[in-house]
Amino acid sequence: MKQNKVTKVKSLVETKFLSLYEAEYENKVGNIRTWTIASRKNNETIQKQFFENKEDTADGAIIAAYHKDENKIVIIRQFRIPLNDYVYELPAGLIDPGEDSISTIKRELMEETGLRLVEVINNKSLDKVYVSAGMTDESLAMVYCTCEGEISDEHLEDDECIEALLISQDEAKELIQSKEKFDIKCFLLLQSFALLGKKVFQ
Repeated sequence: MKQNKVTKVKSLVETKFLSLYEAEYENKVGNIRTWTIASRKNNETIQKQFFENKEDTADGAIIAAYHKDENKIVIIRQFRIPLNDYVYELPAGLIDPGEDSISTIKRELMEETGLRLVEVINNKSLDKVYVSAGMTDESLAMVYCTCEGEISDEHLEDDECIEALLISQDEAKELIQSKEKFDIKCFLLLQSFALLGKKVFQ
């Protein structure tokens, strides 16, 4: 059976952190269609990935952190402009040029929570997961780790409205039953932690 095939990608809008592209594709029955893609990548990178088989790399890193001393997981409550509201999330950030995912999580964990990375749990971590593949090619390294220290907001950037939280297994059970807004990655970690506790990080 024939498959959908992208034949052209045109830049619509390019900004520093996010761009829009229009992809033209031929569907499996031969009809020409278009799809709008939001991307963190510039036009040159997009063209190479679609038409020269350049490998897709993670745009950012997301942090599933367990505080061993407190027996709690780390989440944040952050104000997000597209929602005009606060949402529960995991600490995360874009991978800067010259960084790898581990460097990013060290930096972002300290910046957003004040906590220090102790150890990456390699058998749990993933090099790349996609966030919302129907809308964007954004991908993240999902890193499971342990951390230490005390919560602090002294390293936040001016535009960041973030409350860092340490959540126990019982608190996770309560939170997932609430009517709060959740990022899906945070919700799934809370759900797993509510069910399995620290086994999630073993």
